[in-house]
Amino acid sequence: MTTMTIEVPENLAQRLAPIQDRMIEIIELGIRELAPNRNDHYIDVVDFLADGPSSAEIIELQASPDMQERIAELLDKNRDGTITEQEATELDRYEQLDYLITLIKARARQRLS
Repeated sequence: MTTMTIEVPENLAQRLAPIQDRMIEIIELGIRELAPNRNDHYIDVVDFLADGPSSAEIIELQASPDMQERIAELLDKNRDGTITEQEATELDRYEQLDYLITLIKARARQRLS
């Protein structure tokens, strides 16, 4: 293992003191949260939206078969209790994406009516 020394503001040091034994976990969570999502499924959705689809096209948007398969796999692992932390984070991000797409579709339906 590598030893690292960092300087932090005093108020942060005080907040970290009670949980200093969890520093590796805290750093891992921070890195995971800040790292850009390199998931091709997200890129597909971004590309679709960047092309300026019509409201009708937005309403018809469906997850690709590959994305559906991956989500089903993650849901199965979650149900079985065999999901890793990284996979749980991936599943959470799919849920966030689904929520966002639902909102976008609702707005598109409003515009069509």
